[in-house]
Amino acid sequence: MSAQEFIRLTAVTKVYGQGQSAFRALKGIDLSITQGEFVAVMGPSGSGKSTIMNILGCLDTPTTGSYAFQDVAVEKLHRNERALLRRHVLGFIFQGFNLLARTTALENVELPLVYRGLPAKERQEAARIALQQVGLEGWERHTPAELSGGQQQRVAIARAMVTTPMVLLADEPTGNLDTRTSQEIMDLIASFNQERGITVVMVTHEPEIAAYAQRIIRFVDGRVDSDFRHSEAS
Repeated sequence: MSAQEFIRLTAVTKVYGQGQSAFRALKGIDLSITQGEFVAVMGPSGSGKSTIMNILGCLDTPTTGSYAFQDVAVEKLHRNERALLRRHVLGFIFQGFNLLARTTALENVELPLVYRGLPAKERQEAARIALQQVGLEGWERHTPAELSGGQQQRVAIARAMVTTPMVLLADEPTGNLDTRTSQEIMDLIASFNQERGITVVMVTHEPEIAAYAQRIIRFVDGRVDSDFRHSEAS
């Protein structure tokens, strides 16, 4: 693995179930991602794109094959070790926001730092800064019910970014948003990639959202059907 290439999947398969009911979600995926890339993952329902995101996010492990992250064989890590990788290296953004309904924006953003065991004063300050960075200064004490969909997604992005992750995994981050708000959210995600060098891997079914990425990987029937970099168009 090269100095910059820090994610590599080699001959990765994923099978759910056994015998005649077994479903092969992934059928031998070879894929590498370079540090600082912005990658969009596309494909029809059931193509394997969510499964690959779960593996990249250490939420699942391959049935066969290997997943190397900075030369660490992730599939050989124990569950607690994978949890540490999620906690310290990865940030997650979900379509459904996944905010705690009865807690404030500040408390939602603090949550990953609670798991890290940071003192209250330190994590509250970090959460305030993260909310400022996504344009939500002054909204710290509002609950999700008091926020628009776009504001809720900004809280979710602040929660993902408060740990200063190396990799941001975004699963349909604009799926529940209108066009204008989607553009605002994507501009924000793109800025983290361009200004901070954070690697972004994003699942989307929308071509206009995928266009923000430098590279588009399309999955079909559990395989990589195409892998396109914008620079290849010239």
